[in-house]
Amino acid sequence: MHFSFFHLMPWTDLDEAPTEWPARNGAFRAEKGTELYKTYIDTMAHAEACGFDWVGANEHHFSPYSLMSNCNVIGGALTQRTQKIKIAMLGNLLPLLNPVRVAEEYAMLDVMSGGRLIAGFVRGIPHEYIAYNVSPDESRGRMREALNIILKAWTEPEPFGWEGEFYQYRAISIWPRPHQNPHPRMLMSASNKESAAFVGEFPAMVGLTLIGDLDVARGLIDTYRESSLAHGRNPGPDDILVGQGTCIAETDEEAQEEMAEALAYFHKVLMRPQQDAQRIVVQKTRFFGEGASGAGAGEYFVKRLETLKQRSIKEQIEAGTILCGSPESVVKQIKRLNQHLGAGHINMNMKLGTMPQASVMRSMKLFHERVLPEVRML
Repeated sequence: MHFSFFHLMPWTDLDEAPTEWPARNGAFRAEKGTELYKTYIDTMAHAEACGFDWVGANEHHFSPYSLMSNCNVIGGALTQRTQKIKIAMLGNLLPLLNPVRVAEEYAMLDVMSGGRLIAGFVRGIPHEYIAYNVSPDESRGRMREALNIILKAWTEPEPFGWEGEFYQYRAISIWPRPHQNPHPRMLMSASNKESAAFVGEFPAMVGLTLIGDLDVARGLIDTYRESSLAHGRNPGPDDILVGQGTCIAETDEEAQEEMAEALAYFHKVLMRPQQDAQRIVVQKTRFFGEGASGAGAGEYFVKRLETLKQRSIKEQIEAGTILCGSPESVVKQIKRLNQHLGAGHINMNMKLGTMPQASVMRSMKLFHERVLPEVRML
């Protein structure tokens, strides 16, 4: 199995939850921000010494939920702080961005790192579309067309033009081209069957986050595999990544107590403005289809978030949505994920909400010394 160390770069010093979206930024303090960026980048670079295969980052906007409005900036820093670990951008919110610019920046990261880029592409969550004034109803069409532009920009040695529904370019010829041939490994996220089938259309890994339970995740993976087979590809465990909030301590009780406190801040403070914005958007769009549209799709997505928030830590462990406990317990939880889902990659987020930095470093150490040796060969 392979393991990724993922970081959201949250703002950890809010005394109360923002009451509306977008969250007012008056509480931001530049000195504290500089300190957090240094700590977070140091921690991400340290993942290499702890045996992780990837170090991952992603993109969010207008919220203390994440200080990473452009994960490629963080990726550029990590190319100079690491030697062998894969740099996983998980990923750029493609329907909101200029696809040629994304192709160029990813090619730069791949060349700067000597061919270590994992190129992630995501549609994002609804409030991101409010931030950039893009209709969520266009997200799937924009995503498909942008991906085709990027693949051609990476692989076509001659200048080419593009006349599409959403994008028009007189001529494209990017410099540099990617280091990896024919292009960096791609990854896209899936949160419902429609998106899982979409990922299967492309030569990409599938990434699952916010899974409700193992059976739901299994269904999405099966849909992805069926779609991939229909498009001439036969994905295996190495093509499946599952995201897990993670806390490892000497005892189950210590880990569960720390996780409960950290997730309380995550859900009640950091996620508060996001949830309000999501309710507004998904009720008026087909963004999160699953055979439904409008209010039905919105109800499905919001209900999933509410279910995850309301579960106890033990219930989340049992449902397979987090990794939490002693090294021995986490080994058992990873083996269960591998057996039930056939996933070859686990993406671990150890900095959840207000999780103390000392606890993050302890989780990384215990993972390296007592978890990884037991699960590496699964």
